[in-house]
Amino acid sequence: MGMRWEHDTFAILDQTILPHEEHWLICDTIDDLIEAIQRLAIRGAPTIGISSALLLATLAIRGASPFELARDAARLRKARPTAVNLINNIDRLVEKIDSPNYPESVIEQAQAIFNEDRELCDRIADNGAALIGKNERILTHCNTGGLATAGIGTALGVIRRAHEQGKNPMVWVDETRPLLQGGRLTAWECGKLGIRHSIICDSAAAMLMQGGEVDTVLVGADRIAANGDFANKIGTYSLAVLASFHEIPFYVVAPSTTIDGNCPTGAEIEIEERGMNEVRGVPGVEGTCLWAPKSSPAFNPAFDVTPAELVTGWVLDGGVYTREQYIQNYQEKSSL
Repeated sequence: MGMRWEHDTFAILDQTILPHEEHWLICDTIDDLIEAIQRLAIRGAPTIGISSALLLATLAIRGASPFELARDAARLRKARPTAVNLINNIDRLVEKIDSPNYPESVIEQAQAIFNEDRELCDRIADNGAALIGKNERILTHCNTGGLATAGIGTALGVIRRAHEQGKNPMVWVDETRPLLQGGRLTAWECGKLGIRHSIICDSAAAMLMQGGEVDTVLVGADRIAANGDFANKIGTYSLAVLASFHEIPFYVVAPSTTIDGNCPTGAEIEIEERGMNEVRGVPGVEGTCLWAPKSSPAFNPAFDVTPAELVTGWVLDGGVYTREQYIQNYQEKSSL
């Protein structure tokens, strides 16, 4: 887990310098957290949303007025446009600002959001692990483990649960742009958990599938539309197309809090674009090592959208759904 919350102190594990250094950053202000979110010091849709709730609760503990907290919440809400958990969690907290028992109402809601994510991760892991066979070779993208959630993770949480059940999974770890989040973070978590894994460049996935070396693809999500389309780290759509061509099961794994009921399809999901230097080179401890000409422009979207028709199933905290079941379940919940 990449967060620490102790009464009036909130800290995050700086994920930009993992796996070589574990350094905790104290977040005292909204500016601190926005900066950390935007440079990916803290990342993962659930973690971003939870960290925002915890920092707002911390500011409430320190004496922030309802007006000040509402103002800060509005600023945080815009920090990452693609991840819906951030918006959902902040909105839940804002509902408590005008409560007669403020700030306790805000603090309790933040704690509830944190605890809820841990429980959702456990349910997701149990549901997804039932799909995994003995010695299965799983390809995953980006980082979806404990660093990205308050619990054991989403897609990587499924793999962890299968590992705990003695199924001995083998994981192909995509490097994953931006900032090689798979090669740095997922590999680091797999190593700590003792899970068999091998890092691959994203473009090697097709070759592995062609050679029959991949049994299942598990990926996370930052936002799932009402029709089942979903946004995830750039390169996910490519994997879905490859998996479909090679007839390999492709699952999106996420908590129900990632579903955006106000988003009809993936076409409405806003895609964040990041700085050009992340493509021209790679950031290091002492700055960015550029390998491309500084004058060359670069296109660097952080996410892409995978159409629902390419998804084998949605692994959620409520179960594993086909496309028809997902839509039916969503519509039933919407009518309540």
